[in-house]
Amino acid sequence: MTATDIQKTIEAVWHMESAKLIAVLARMLHDIGLAEELAQDALVTALEQWPERGVPDNPGAWLMATAKHRAIDRLRRQQLLQRKHEEIGYEIEIGQASPNADADAAVDDDIGDDLLRLVFVACHPVLSAEARVALTLRLLGGLTTDEIARAFLVPEPTIAQRIVRAKRTLADKQVPFEVPRADELAPRLSSVLEVIYLIFNEGYAATAGDDWTRPALCEDALRLGRVLAELMPEQAEVHGLVALMEIHASRLRARIGPGGEPILLLKQNRGAWDRLLIRRGLAALERADRLGGAQGPYALQAAIAACHARAPTAEQTDWPRIAALYARLAEVTSSPVIELNRAVAVSMAFGAQAALPIVDAIAAEPTLANYHLLPSVRGDLLEKLGRHDEAGVEFERAAGLARNARERDLLRARAAACKQLA
Repeated sequence: MTATDIQKTIEAVWHMESAKLIAVLARMLHDIGLAEELAQDALVTALEQWPERGVPDNPGAWLMATAKHRAIDRLRRQQLLQRKHEEIGYEIEIGQASPNADADAAVDDDIGDDLLRLVFVACHPVLSAEARVALTLRLLGGLTTDEIARAFLVPEPTIAQRIVRAKRTLADKQVPFEVPRADELAPRLSSVLEVIYLIFNEGYAATAGDDWTRPALCEDALRLGRVLAELMPEQAEVHGLVALMEIHASRLRARIGPGGEPILLLKQNRGAWDRLLIRRGLAALERADRLGGAQGPYALQAAIAACHARAPTAEQTDWPRIAALYARLAEVTSSPVIELNRAVAVSMAFGAQAALPIVDAIAAEPTLANYHLLPSVRGDLLEKLGRHDEAGVEFERAAGLARNARERDLLRARAAACKQLA
């Protein structure tokens, strides 16, 4: 194996195993910052030793054993948590005397519990949404600070500061490294799901920049969602979110034209949709239903996505059912954005005239003041009603609010087309 091959192997192993290392170390040390530091030390050791000694048979377990030794050394030096030190030290010394000892012994039986604890800490509501996203991608996604910065089009120092401040806040607030108790689980799980979906949405429809989609972020979110579904198999909304992401991700290839231009849902080549992802999404949706979660907000959105996935053509879409699902979703999650989406469904099911009052009713919502999709949807409805002058104005306004270059170009093109018809 060449030096380049070994380097690639180390990078791949780190991407897959780093979250487990940090999770186990954080449980041992009760300090996420220190856990990440020692996990990085293990990575440096691999970079130094593997090119000379070769890649171990079980590289993930080798990293785990090395990282644990670093943790034990730190506990010994600081003379902290003496009881924990004795327990963990005994485990390490009898089963993992060196990084080359039986590698399988390095993997804890409760690694899943450790990962779950890390998920809830990284997504703790004491942190801002931006900090939760950055910390989750860093600790659980295995992304570097530079990779996160490039994904969100934010300067690297800004992301670095968010991560540092997030760790400091967790330490200052003494956030426990544990899975929330039953009475706290629902709101805390909601925060976790929100973070994963924020990551997915930024990949599915980038808020800014020159690319309309960033598939790598969708993949990161999907991986996190699938891991969470394995760790919490009885939580219906987790499966609802996974279903929603799987079905939406199935359309990624069809959403972009040859020149990178956006292709809207009704004009997409459905033959390009990924049928495997659709099947996985439908299976996750069925599981959420079996667990009694069909009326959860993510499951309802997944059910809407499933209507599109099941329709052989755009014309065969069951728009009345989609409108009904949006009405139910609006009852469960009161949101002007949901109302805007419901208006689109009502328009497709019953005509633009029926949908326009819904949009006008939320036009003054402060939260939508800079939301480009509000004038975009209103422009679409006005265009369908033959009110081209007004539609053009709305599309121009939407283009002025849009931060994504591809979307802005699309909206300006629609505005120009309306002016020609006026």
